[in-house]
Amino acid sequence: MSDLSLVQNHAFDLAQTLMVPVTLFEIDSEIGVMPSAEYDGDEDAIINIYDPFAYGSAH
Repeated sequence: MSDLSLVQNHAFDLAQTLMVPVTLFEIDSEIGVMPSAEYDGDEDAIINIYDPFAYGSAH
């Protein structure tokens, strides 16, 4: 599993745990994750946005 895959899995899990959308972004070869409501950086830096409500119920 690549580092990006690992970060993507953790970002998705974080979104489901917090029940808020989170943004996965890369700036200067560094990857970060934060709640989407707090992200005000460059739109081109966004790798993905994980919305826990977009995937439906786990049951």
